[in-house]
Amino acid sequence: MAIGSTSAVGASAAGSVISRQTIASNFDTFLQLLTTQLRNQNPLDPLDTNQFTQQLVQFAGVEQQLRTNENLEALVKINKVSQNTAALGFVGATVTAEGATTQLRDGLAVWYLSSPRPAQATISILDSNGSTVFTDTKTLDAATQPYQWNGRTSTGQQAPAGPYRLQISAKDAGGQAVQISTNFSGVVDQVDISGDQPVLLVGATLINLDQVRSVRRPSI
Repeated sequence: MAIGSTSAVGASAAGSVISRQTIASNFDTFLQLLTTQLRNQNPLDPLDTNQFTQQLVQFAGVEQQLRTNENLEALVKINKVSQNTAALGFVGATVTAEGATTQLRDGLAVWYLSSPRPAQATISILDSNGSTVFTDTKTLDAATQPYQWNGRTSTGQQAPAGPYRLQISAKDAGGQAVQISTNFSGVVDQVDISGDQPVLLVGATLINLDQVRSVRRPSI
């Protein structure tokens, strides 16, 4: 299942075709005007050499623009194919990426918390509806550390598999608020290549390639 819309891609491609057709049309019109002018010029008063040279320069410029546009379009297509091919290699791998939402899968959800200094944190886990299903307190070191949740809610029930978001409120020993950055970890199920850039999917969570911080492939 691919998530995303191809409308933006279609609009971009259509715009490129229209632009190229416009330039080509102007090129053909220019060529017709130039040849008609040469054919019908007064032999006793021929076209000024400087003016003729300027027109030839314009002619060459339009032709060069056509070739440049074609080459750029070819490079863009090659680059997109390369990105898509690289992104498909993420399927089945476990990635760590920026964000606070991860998937509870097989009774486990994992986040990575980074604190600039030691802090006491109150952690809330919210479901897809924004309801708090679990709260916890944890002492954080001045480092990056994993935080695992087994899917048990505050009432002791097992939460269903799916996306869950982490909210953190932390303070240091002096009572000052501490900003905690959050990454999450999960297995890439599929890749959406319908847009301008490929997007990784971990369950229902979309991840841009520039959000990925680490990749771990399953051991064989």
